Amino acid sequence: MTTARTPGTQGGGPLSGVRVVELAGIGPGPFAAMLLADLGADVVRVDRPGGPGLGIAPEYDVTNRNKRSIVVDLKTPDGPARVLDLAARADILLEGYRPGVAERLGVGPGDCLARNPRLVYGRMTGWGQDGPLAPRAGHDVAYIALTGTLGMIGRPDEPPAVPANLLGDYAGGSLYLVVGVLAALHHARATGTGQVVDAAIVDGTAHLSAMIHGMLAAGGWQDRRAANLLDGGCPYYGTYETADGGYMAVGALEGQFYEEFLRLLGLADLAPARADWTRWDELRAHIAARFKSRTRDEWTAVFEGSDACVAPVLSLREAPHHPHLAARGTFTDHGGITQPAPAPRFSATPTTVRGGPALPGADTAAVAREWGIPALVSDDPVTDAD
Repeated sequence: MTTARTPGTQGGGPLSGVRVVELAGIGPGPFAAMLLADLGADVVRVDRPGGPGLGIAPEYDVTNRNKRSIVVDLKTPDGPARVLDLAARADILLEGYRPGVAERLGVGPGDCLARNPRLVYGRMTGWGQDGPLAPRAGHDVAYIALTGTLGMIGRPDEPPAVPANLLGDYAGGSLYLVVGVLAALHHARATGTGQVVDAAIVDGTAHLSAMIHGMLAAGGWQDRRAANLLDGGCPYYGTYETADGGYMAVGALEGQFYEEFLRLLGLADLAPARADWTRWDELRAHIAARFKSRTRDEWTAVFEGSDACVAPVLSLREAPHHPHLAARGTFTDHGGITQPAPAPRFSATPTTVRGGPALPGADTAAVAREWGIPALVSDDPVTDAD
């Protein structure tokens, strides 16, 4: 159901006019809701009293940008009714509880779809809604461990390298949840029928490795770390330390890029080693020695303007200042916080950071008015100034 909006409650992105209810949690759920908000949806985050368990200070939680917040205690007698009122007026609802928790709180799919048959009910978990591990607790590192993807990352003589929580929570979790709810929203608008989207981090992360499984079946991938073309086993696809302790990333896979890489490195005579894996250790040693002879900035200058597929490994604080990222506006400053700008980009419906992190309960009055739910403010002492 869509109604007229007041200025400032939605963005100009492609999801302008879409209403989303986010039941507050941590990790992949908030990130998925942020992505929908970045794309222009009117996202109302239902915060719980006291905030999430692993939260940072609300004013710094960038995953809550472009959203609005109300506070509802689902354990009070009228708490579930407030959420159901929101669900009745929403296009999408997102929750990240363990299986069965939303049902026990009275805001599960059955209750919400009874109020709004067109609703897309998105569920974000690590293990999924069923299976032996479904009721168990977990975090990103355990989810990606079971899918085989964690075991692919790192040196063979060291423990697997943990890729922060980017691979599981956000790539295998948030992005698949967003794809799922948008596909279901398309179906709901075409048929009038909503549905439940079960987005499990184990499913999404496993799906990300589809190409690797094909290569494994074809004999083109070894099931061990740093023994393959794309996992650091190949000497011309990986990272190398420089004289000042920095690192350069090398991805010179194709023949013409590889030849340019070796030429600029001063090792053109080693070109035949590319296709001879028995010489890869020799090639790696020569490349490593060359990179150790100059600083990261010096090597960056050497490869500037080339097609050698070489780049400096930048820190989080350095990245926004790289000339290419600065020229594209890949990062933006809002409210004193440097943060990634919304992505991807749209020619007709551009996106932007419209507002900073939503502070818990700060938007109750505006949401109550615009969504037509006066009961939200009847007993709520925390409202905005509108």
